[in-house]
Amino acid sequence: MTERPVPSSIDPAEVAKFQAMAREWWDPQGKFKPLHMLNPTRLDYVTTQIAAQFGRDRAGAQPFEGLTILDIGCGGGLMAEPMARLGATVTGADAAEGNIAVARLHAQEHGLAIDYLATTAEALAAEGRRFDVVMALEIVEHVADPAQFIATCRDLLAPGGMLIVSTLNRTARSFAAAIVGAEWVMRWLPKGTHDWRRFITPDELAQMTQGTGLRVVDRCGMVFNPLGWSWALSHRDLSVNYVLTALHQN
Repeated sequence: MTERPVPSSIDPAEVAKFQAMAREWWDPQGKFKPLHMLNPTRLDYVTTQIAAQFGRDRAGAQPFEGLTILDIGCGGGLMAEPMARLGATVTGADAAEGNIAVARLHAQEHGLAIDYLATTAEALAAEGRRFDVVMALEIVEHVADPAQFIATCRDLLAPGGMLIVSTLNRTARSFAAAIVGAEWVMRWLPKGTHDWRRFITPDELAQMTQGTGLRVVDRCGMVFNPLGWSWALSHRDLSVNYVLTALHQN
């Protein structure tokens, strides 16, 4: 009896884009400069949400000890590494093997035990893997079927678990910032890294998420200030980058 292939929301063309840039993940002035700049702000949001849900004190030495966290689409490990330093048991998964090779080497160099896997969310779900927290950051706009991907993320949650998704809104401002600004003017990213038509509005993402049975508990914007050259969280401005948190009902 032959095994049925596991369905996948992976878009091979999107994976290839990031495979080609894998070596630059840890260069703060390289092609991932926008993520390096954004990372402290999204880390602040993610850790605040996790601490509140699981009753942890962020001021502690390893406040997330005992929690299992999956970073799906982990890239080079920009979010997986700080989660490990906070004490969580972290699994990082990415369909681009080049990203995983870079992530493994960087974690090893810094003495961090992170389970990095060149695999997909669907494959992990098929194995029956479950996590307290699933992070899907800056990935949903790159998958072939966002609704299917969110449903798979739901399947990866343990009862009472938390899903955190960040992405780009589909607005004129996001086109100007993420494509014209980041790709055409500043040249932080290669042209074609993003496709504005694949961006997802907060209402669309919330509808997809709630359709899986998860309960959306927060939506927050991440706003870039070009004058201060800095990022900040805003619950009023979700016009470009934003993040959504949802909880498993059981």
